[in-house]
Amino acid sequence: MKYIIAVLSIICIALIFLFVPLNQPKTEVEYLRIHIRANSNSVQDQEVKYKVKDEIVEGLIPLLSEITSFSQAKKVIQDNFLFIENIADNVLHNEGFSYSSNAKLSNEYFPTRTYENITLEEGYYDALILELGEAEGNNWWCIVFPAFCFTKTQKSDNVVYISRIWDIIKSVF
Repeated sequence: MKYIIAVLSIICIALIFLFVPLNQPKTEVEYLRIHIRANSNSVQDQEVKYKVKDEIVEGLIPLLSEITSFSQAKKVIQDNFLFIENIADNVLHNEGFSYSSNAKLSNEYFPTRTYENITLEEGYYDALILELGEAEGNNWWCIVFPAFCFTKTQKSDNVVYISRIWDIIKSVF
């Protein structure tokens, strides 16, 4: 009986090694975040931050909806800093603010953050940083690539998503 148990144990261990590789390669996804920093924590600065966010997301949807790689996303963002700043500055001006915005790409530390079904561990990530005025207030974050910015915009009561990748994921599940 002990012999049978020992043989079965060896067979089970061998099967485990056959079907569960020990050194499975990890798939690393590169994320490009967006980080909109409000001028301050005043009610007005925080409210205008969300108005800027709504317009920025609307403006980025057509630019990012067909993007298929991290490097492509970074290039599109870099090539459109002026466009992004113009959107933000128009909102700021229309709302009566005298300060302007500044867009840049930066590699910065982010704490662990969960977006819908995705959890990004703490660490350094590349991000589109949009500073409003002094950029000393609370901020808004999302993911630009893979394009996963879910938001309610002023122009729609529907959830807006900007990713063909998300279409594929939703069709599978």
